[in-house]
Amino acid sequence: MSKDNYKHATILLVEDDDIDAKIVERAFNKLRIANPIIRAKDGVMALELLRDGTVPSPYIILLDLNMPKMGGLEMLEVLRGDKCLSKSIVFVLTTSKDDEDKIAAYNQNIAGYIVKERLQNGFDELVKLLDYYWRIVELPEQ
Repeated sequence: MSKDNYKHATILLVEDDDIDAKIVERAFNKLRIANPIIRAKDGVMALELLRDGTVPSPYIILLDLNMPKMGGLEMLEVLRGDKCLSKSIVFVLTTSKDDEDKIAAYNQNIAGYIVKERLQNGFDELVKLLDYYWRIVELPEQ
């Protein structure tokens, strides 16, 4: 299948750390994956971008847990309670290895929980995973 035969998913990167955000963007560029990336620095900003239509469908959310204003778990709770956004596909991307955080996130129906330090080759592995994911999985227009 050629890359032109599928619709690119937009990535909503919800990450307050500038260095981690740059690393994710560099990994997409390095692997020549052209999916648009929109960044929000906290959950409040991310919800605003989703609700005002700034993030086009289909989209996948990469969500950090530890952020100012509204952290990832709180954002997930609001997201799942919003009729228009409740079906959003979310991968948690965090430094937290805490089982309580994992359980809380999976209870909010996330697609996966990824610990940043386990990404041994930078974020290339994450980007490859996402690339395969949206090539194989049918994403709805949300």
